[in-house]
Amino acid sequence: MTSADLLAPVVDDDGAPFWEYTAQHELRVQACAAPECGELRFPPRPCCPHCQSFDSEWRRMSGKGRIWSYVFPHPPLLPAYADMAPYNAIVVELAEAPRIRLVGNLVTEAGAPWNSVDPSRLRIGARVQVVFARIGEFTMPQWVLER
Repeated sequence: MTSADLLAPVVDDDGAPFWEYTAQHELRVQACAAPECGELRFPPRPCCPHCQSFDSEWRRMSGKGRIWSYVFPHPPLLPAYADMAPYNAIVVELAEAPRIRLVGNLVTEAGAPWNSVDPSRLRIGARVQVVFARIGEFTMPQWVLER
């Protein structure tokens, strides 16, 4: 499998800054820039769902979180993913923003295969830290267990 075989993120105007920051190994989340609001939001969108302001900024997150949910996909899968199965797909709840959840993979280190972590090590509530790996044209957030 090559990185060209994997599904690439769809980048729109609202989400482009997220990928620009990951390329710099920063995890940032869009926030409302209206003084009376400041709500964090993900996925990115043009208007704040809380106050309807169109003003936004990108706030740096610590990259810490906890596993909120996980699954181990098994074949049949898209051909590019079949050789890695079973692998984990996790949902991470961010420490600073528990309502914000990102999907990724738990790995042993940045760039390690998606099936590099023994499935018995995954637990709901396990603390994780973001790492970044270049996959194709994108720098993707991945997750490692906090040490």
